[in-house]
Amino acid sequence: MPASLPHPASLDCSTGIQGLDFVLCGGIPRNRFCVVQGNPGVGKTTVGLQFLLEGRAKGETGLFITLSESLDELTEVAASHGWDLEGLHIFELASLQEHIDIDAQSTLFHPSEVELTKVSGVLMAEIERVQPARIVFDSLSELRLLSQNPLRFRRQLLSLKQFLTGRACTTLVMDDRVADDSDLEVQSIAHAVIRLEQMAPDYGDERRRLSIVKVRGRRFRGGYHDYVIRQGGMVVFPRLVAADHRSDSAPAHLSSDLPGLDALLKGGLASGTSTLIMGPPGTGKSTLSAKFAVAAAARGQKVLAYVFDEKLETFARRSDTLGMKWSAYVEKGLIEVSQIDPAEVSPGELAHRIRESVEREPIAIVLIDSLNGYLNAMPEERFLTAQMHEMLMYLGQRGVATILLLAQQGLIGAMQSPVDITYLADTVVILRYFELDGAVKQAVSVIKKRSGNHERTIREYKIIANGIEIGEPLRDFRGVLTGVPSYDGPRKSLTGPAEVATAAS
Repeated sequence: MPASLPHPASLDCSTGIQGLDFVLCGGIPRNRFCVVQGNPGVGKTTVGLQFLLEGRAKGETGLFITLSESLDELTEVAASHGWDLEGLHIFELASLQEHIDIDAQSTLFHPSEVELTKVSGVLMAEIERVQPARIVFDSLSELRLLSQNPLRFRRQLLSLKQFLTGRACTTLVMDDRVADDSDLEVQSIAHAVIRLEQMAPDYGDERRRLSIVKVRGRRFRGGYHDYVIRQGGMVVFPRLVAADHRSDSAPAHLSSDLPGLDALLKGGLASGTSTLIMGPPGTGKSTLSAKFAVAAAARGQKVLAYVFDEKLETFARRSDTLGMKWSAYVEKGLIEVSQIDPAEVSPGELAHRIRESVEREPIAIVLIDSLNGYLNAMPEERFLTAQMHEMLMYLGQRGVATILLLAQQGLIGAMQSPVDITYLADTVVILRYFELDGAVKQAVSVIKKRSGNHERTIREYKIIANGIEIGEPLRDFRGVLTGVPSYDGPRKSLTGPAEVATAAS
């Protein structure tokens, strides 16, 4: 990203796409020649229409020059988004044919049969007639075919650029060619270049992302930014940069309302920190995280929960059965829970949803169940830790406690994790199975807590009919974390009535 340069907001020309304006730090430079590049199907026409409709809403005259689509096709695209093109000037291929002296029996437009100077003259005459403030030219493919060689194409682009900027026009030119060196000719001439990309994962919906290649003399937010095309237009999810959202918040402790667990954590979770709860499937990771969420909701604090791995009804029914009253807090709006399909929702969109919610109202806890589902949402595994680091840093700066769940591979003994993210978490809680007297039991321990001291013992962890029970430290055992411990003390119940903690009301 280039160095930050001050520029007056009045020079910005809004694209009509809020996220794209944010990435551009205001919008398209006004009265400049800008290019939108991308293969067919990435949404260039959608961007152009939103750009012109935004201008119409501000009382600016707009002209759409289309050499690749007919008026009927353009109208159909607009109708699919619920847009009305009334008030926009549209100059299409058929109109160009009428102005050029070609064989009257010819019904198709063949660029090689028409002189480039005649085409350019017709286009410039139309621009002079309409006097638009915004122009969309779709696309450069026809000019390339007419030019026949790179030198003539470059000269034609320079001529078109000088003509448009001299008439105070903000221009978006659509370019389909991004796979060879010819696009460098366009990039060198354009004042700004926006590149759109579409990727097809092995499974699930296609993924789209954009990047700003250049904006001369202007600051912009670099990198890749996810976007989707929905009914109503393009929606851009700017890449989350924690350094852009620094803020101060007073530290606080978030109790689980379980005395044994709070003793392990020496008071509970610290606000502005991240906690990783990891263990094999079935050990109660989701139940333990739900207990923290319900305890916060009982104190009147807001919780966001994003569930990847199970149906919301199943999650709510299990929590309610254990006396947590999860559904009641959801109805009150104290717990906001969302089902995330990793095949449909990109990590960029998820981060955007979280940021919007956190900035809209105070949030105490963000719960992600689980990182395994989040990992499946990533196009490539190596990006997971970098994106997760930004999210955790951002939430920490906003004073939000984050709870992440990670299912490990295996049941008893050595566990394997699909991704090592323990170094990112401020607190790490481990759940384990262990065998004793022919029965499978569970244990909980805290192995890391950056925000303060923690108890270094291992306690038994039980999910009982009316909640969660945390026992006394297992001081008479050796090898609990191996799964097959040895017992050196007298025979007695590992958990007793004194350690039973009732669920939050």
